[in-house]
Amino acid sequence: MAKSTVEKSSARLKTVLDVLAEGTWSEKSLNAGEILAEAIVRVPLDERESELLSGGIPRGHKSLTSETAKLVKAGWLVKGRSGWTITDDGLRATVAFAKPDEFVTALAEGTPVPADTPLPAAPVKKAPARKPAAKKAPAAEKIPVAKAAPKKAAAPKARAAVEKLEQPSAVAIAGDFNTILGAAEDWAPQYDEVQMKFNARRKVWTLAATLPAGFYTYKIALNRSWDENYGAFGVRDGANHELKHDGGKVTFTYDHATRDIVTA
Repeated sequence: MAKSTVEKSSARLKTVLDVLAEGTWSEKSLNAGEILAEAIVRVPLDERESELLSGGIPRGHKSLTSETAKLVKAGWLVKGRSGWTITDDGLRATVAFAKPDEFVTALAEGTPVPADTPLPAAPVKKAPARKPAAKKAPAAEKIPVAKAAPKKAAAPKARAAVEKLEQPSAVAIAGDFNTILGAAEDWAPQYDEVQMKFNARRKVWTLAATLPAGFYTYKIALNRSWDENYGAFGVRDGANHELKHDGGKVTFTYDHATRDIVTA
């Protein structure tokens, strides 16, 4: 029997924590976009959930993003600038509320994770099969070899220079409000008016603007073109960023290390 949209949404939300829990054992770091994408791969969107909203984001993707706020409120997930992190309580929640319906009910009712709930066990790694020992070949007759002159100790190698993150030559906010900033057209990263300024001390790019109240969409475009651009959650060629603004000054801050942006 096909699962309802509500059931799939519940399973998808639990999968977000499952993916994060698995990451604690694999030591593989995933950003928010990759976590949400993996949850959607495991619990695919139905036809209605796949409908694109303004900004090109599927309805189900946006809904899942909003639903993750419940995980934060429950104390099971921490959203930081460097990524999402599952808490110990979040790890235990994947054990205590193993079924999606139990999981969502616990979230809705604020049910605490039982204190005696253990952390999930690390997945058992299969030991590689042992290869049969190779048969030893008969020992060859040793021929005396002249001793080579001792080698001179090599000079100590200089330490490799710490690799530095190469910053782009330009970063632009290309969106549907560029003409408000004074550019000749919207969605055009080549204009000076939409270029961000690099803060060498903080290693971030910023742009402050005054915008009327409204709903805006935009992307980050590098080097005054669309060849390399980043959307929501720092995903290359990803869905548009969205901004619901009450009007007034807003500051955009782009971090090239994460390819993501924050507004304040």
